[in-house]
Parts: sequence; structure tokens; C-alpha cells
Amino acid sequence: MHSDELEIDEALVRRLLADQLRELADLPLRRVEPSGTVNAIFRLGDELSVRLPRRQGPTKPGSREFEWLPKLAPLLAVDVPTPVAQGRPSDDYPWFWEIHRWVEGETAPVTEIDAIQAARDLASLVGAMQRIDPAGAPPGPGIPLAERDQKVRYWLARFDGDPAVTAVWERALAASPWRGPPVWHHGDLDMRNWLVRDGRISGVIDWGQMGVGDPACDVMVAWKLHSPAARDAFRAALPTDDATWVRAKGWVLAQAVAILAYYTPENNPVLLHEAESWLDLVLSERR
Repeated sequence: MHSDELEIDEALVRRLLADQLRELADLPLRRVEPSGTVNAIFRLGDELSVRLPRRQGPTKPGSREFEWLPKLAPLLAVDVPTPVAQGRPSDDYPWFWEIHRWVEGETAPVTEIDAIQAARDLASLVGAMQRIDPAGAPPGPGIPLAERDQKVRYWLARFDGDPAVTAVWERALAASPWRGPPVWHHGDLDMRNWLVRDGRISGVIDWGQMGVGDPACDVMVAWKLHSPAARDAFRAALPTDDATWVRAKGWVLAQAVAILAYYTPENNPVLLHEAESWLDLVLSERR
């Protein structure tokens, strides 16, 4: 998927566990598929998961999830993977890695669940996070769009698509910036990070980017529901001011063009298809 990623297999994870967390080393271990874009995930026994970055992993101990997920988990209506232990770099592996509580549920395309209900579930989660006290929280990816402009222009220059894409980005840049207090956001509410039980979003994983900032960073999930009706249901369940809505559209467009310019049908066909759908929905709003 990435030219600089590490190959991580069960044998490597077994060695790390045996060297550093011997009490867990004999538990059953199996790789979880599909793999994420950054981490390799293994289920460890019935109750734990092992997550190892495949590229650009942490070189210092501790993490946002270790510090903040135990505090946020009781305030959220979805299950989250609270941390259990952290492994350290070794001769076999160069970064810190983590063990979390396993969260039950399945990843499922929006086409296989009720998209309107998913919109309401996600709006409830985003709204709940926005109400959590941000005191002392780390900054998240929800920075002003102007600070992302140079990177987005880089991807736009490599994106062979509808020239109207640039116009949508520029309208998002022109929207009023967030002037309220910074609010909590997950930062990566893609479909691959939702877990579904009985047709409802019951869990959310991969909180490594969480922090506080502009709420538009999470509001963009409205376009990741693949239909105008679901997008509108999200906004009805979480009323959002016009400027934040326009910035959120800029967020999802920026993410889509980066994915479409970076990945290929060979190395990440699922995410590529997802990004095409997000972008189609964004562009359909102006037709």
C-alpha cells in the first residue's frame, strides 16, 4: 500500500510479545483483515488487539489514546478500544506499539446497513464529543483550512479530475473560520473505523488522531454516507452552521483528492472507491 511500509507478520508479533509481554505471548493470535492504511492489527485471545504501525510509527512512549481514551470512553455511547499495554522498539521492530481491549463488531459498507440510521448514530457521536470539556486536550487535525492549503494544492495539481474540484476547495477556504472554542473530534471517521452490531454503529476504533479544534474535521463524515438523504439526515440530527458545513465539504474534498492521487486500484481499491463516492456526492451538490 505504501512504498516505505514494513512487512508485519504473525511471527514478528509473537517475538515482540515473547520478549516484552510474556504473560500474553501464548494467547491465540490472528491478523485482522482488511488492514488499515497505517496499522497492522492482530486479535490476541478473545479480549485484546495488537496494533503496530507499518510506517512512520511513534518513537516516544505514551500516546493520545493511552492518556485520553480512558477519560473519554465513559462519556461516549459507542465502544472504544481502551489501552492495556504499550510495547517498545526492538531489534526487530523500530517503533512503539500498543495493546488495546478488543471491541466487538464488524466493519460493514454503508450499502449493507441503514445509512439514515448510521447518519444519526454518527451525528450523536460527533455531538457528544463536541460537548466534552476540551480543557488540557491536545490539538487535533481540525486546523484552519488555510493551514492545509499548500498540501491540498499539491494533491490538486496531481489530480486528473473535474476542474470544479478546485472551485469547491476555494469556496471552503473562503468560509468563515471556526470562532468558537476548540471541540473534541475523532479525526478519522472513515467507514473502516466504524464497527456495526445489529445494524447499528456500536463502536469506533483508531483514535490516534483525536484532539480538539474545528468541528468541521468530523462533520465531513456526512459526505461519507454515500447519499444525499443520509448526508441531510446527519445535518438534521446535528444542526450545523453554514460556514462549518462548507468547511466540512472542503475537508472531505481534500481527503478525497489526496486518496485519488496517491492510491491505485492495485494497492487500495476499497478506499479508492470510497473516495470516488465522496467526491461525486460533493460535486453533485453544485449541479
